[in-house]
Amino acid sequence: MYYRGQEKVIMGLPLLRVRYTIEEYLVMERASEERHEYLHGDVYAMAGESPEHGAICMNLYGSLWPQLRHTPCQAFAKDTKVRSGRLPPPGHAMQGLFSYPALVVVCGAMQFHDQVRDVLLNPSLIIEVLSPSTEAFDRGEKFRRYRTWLPTLQDYLLVAQDKPLIDHYHRVEENRWELVPREGLEASLYLESVHCTLRLADVYDRIIFPPEDAELAQDQPAGS
Repeated sequence: MYYRGQEKVIMGLPLLRVRYTIEEYLVMERASEERHEYLHGDVYAMAGESPEHGAICMNLYGSLWPQLRHTPCQAFAKDTKVRSGRLPPPGHAMQGLFSYPALVVVCGAMQFHDQVRDVLLNPSLIIEVLSPSTEAFDRGEKFRRYRTWLPTLQDYLLVAQDKPLIDHYHRVEENRWELVPREGLEASLYLESVHCTLRLADVYDRIIFPPEDAELAQDQPAGS
């Protein structure tokens, strides 16, 4: 379900074809107790997370936080908005994406959309924990916008919930990204941009997989 203008959309059909400007969205979002993402005038209510999703997010933060202490980089979980798009002119602009990644790491001085300082512009690392309802968007349009409009972004991780698998996209040139999957509980990956290592055994601590995936996890060779 998402919102278009002031009306809920049911079965994918808008009841009222009125869209929000970026300014209207930010005013609404800053006063809301729920989180909403924004894309080109449409406002999407974020669904509640599964226990697995929440646990993986906390495990990721717990793995990165001690490694980032006393460095120029810091991590933010879930409630930090990221803008990916052109700087919108004041008035009635609707073009752009405002999203809530599962986890964001920024290095150096933080840059913000406006004086409220709640919309980040310069992440170095973004991590999304995949859900069935969001996976296509996270892999497709969202990643396209991240890699196009976030020049500081060096690494993008897509973390599965139902199996021990992380797809690691790394920027090797301005317009070229390399995909290196890591699979199995013995695997790990090194994030050069933030000088951190993620062990999948830590990321998936206390996560119970379906039987066939649990067996597969034990058979995977160690990653590098």
